[in-house]
Amino acid sequence: MSDQDKHTDHRLREGYERLLARLQDGAKELSWENLQKDLDEAVEFEAEVEDFTRDELSLLRAWVERDLKDMRHYLAAGGEGVASWLGIDLDVLSRRIREGLFSISDRTVIDRVRFEEDLEAARADYCEGEMVAPGLLSCVHCGAEVTLGEVARLDPCHQCGHRYFARGPQVASQ
Repeated sequence: MSDQDKHTDHRLREGYERLLARLQDGAKELSWENLQKDLDEAVEFEAEVEDFTRDELSLLRAWVERDLKDMRHYLAAGGEGVASWLGIDLDVLSRRIREGLFSISDRTVIDRVRFEEDLEAARADYCEGEMVAPGLLSCVHCGAEVTLGEVARLDPCHQCGHRYFARGPQVASQ
């Protein structure tokens, strides 16, 4: 990976983390609409203070929204909390990421009934090249698992080279 690519990854990782931190202080009345509004405002703030391209801002927004949707879906389906969803020991996470996810998830659990009406039927996929929240991901092709200890750009599967992943352990599609 070139120095430029490393710099870009670092900037995107920090942008992702700042978006989560800004959502931590989000709406008093939590709803999916308010969360979307807070996410829009956080992205606008990033556009004003950081030198991101429009494409980078779109990717950051899409990645954070994807992870929040996935977490909502998991919690609404009876998931046991953020630690289970991530599939890793919470001590591995940076304090800033841990606090951001906990603040959002705690409010989500409390207001789960409101969110159930908003849940989308399709679950977001994770694809090579995207920034992803830390945790356990599995290749949907071969089932190989990868544990990310921090926000990182997702590499192709180290076992089979496949590009698509799901959170948590998976059964191989072969």
